[in-house]
Amino acid sequence: MDAGGRTTIARLEELTKGALVAGVVADRAVTVVDVTWHGPEVLTLTYRTTDGQVGERLVYREDEPHLTIVEKGRPWTFDGDGEAFKLASEAKRIGLAYLFDPYVAVSTSLVEPLPHQITAVYEAMLPRQPLSFLLADDPGAGKTIMTGLFIRELIVRGDLRRCLIIVPGSLVEQWQAELAEKFHLDFALLTRDRIEGSASGNPFADTDLMIARLDKLSRDEDLQLLLENAPDWDLVVFDRHTSSLPSSSRARSRRRSDASSPSGSARTLATSSS
Repeated sequence: MDAGGRTTIARLEELTKGALVAGVVADRAVTVVDVTWHGPEVLTLTYRTTDGQVGERLVYREDEPHLTIVEKGRPWTFDGDGEAFKLASEAKRIGLAYLFDPYVAVSTSLVEPLPHQITAVYEAMLPRQPLSFLLADDPGAGKTIMTGLFIRELIVRGDLRRCLIIVPGSLVEQWQAELAEKFHLDFALLTRDRIEGSASGNPFADTDLMIARLDKLSRDEDLQLLLENAPDWDLVVFDRHTSSLPSSSRARSRRRSDASSPSGSARTLATSSS
């Protein structure tokens, strides 16, 4: 540093936006506006003079001894896209929310669960992974709510991507509506149109969140074969009358669930009225 407080530049890398530099033009210091590198030895320096004029010049590695910094620039600025930063920070916050809110699925869903539902999901089911669980309760106790909370919580925690729900035919639309309205979960129904219009030839491979009719799966061996060859499920939910499935189908579903991920985190959830 000289008597005037100037620091001799050791490297071109010290030319940063906002720095006040002497030696770029004669008899005056300029403010660095932008720097564009052309390899490791030369850069284009865009600068602004004290009277507001903007100019450019090539600066080479051998020019370093002739340049001095009057005032260092900041390594960061506040001229970024505020909306993009807000979006990224919100995504990060949501991704970490479960670490600070143990009931994040409740907070982000349109439900007010009852105490026994909180106990079932957060004290009995979530701590037991991998899960093979029978959720049996009286009719009207809210087993769909408990299942929705469980699915939502696993998704928020990053533990679930693919989920298959197998229910009696009369309940498929009810399950779909409740999961969408209360938990913002967009489950697709396994319909004839979806089967025939499958882009891959396997409707189970096209959709990560699916609801299938129990009677359709139990009677259609072609569908059972497609299910057997589909990508692994993170969670398979059976609603009530699982005995309607042929024993071979139940065994295949159980085997797929038990082996559906290398980490052994596959889950099977059955709901039943006691």
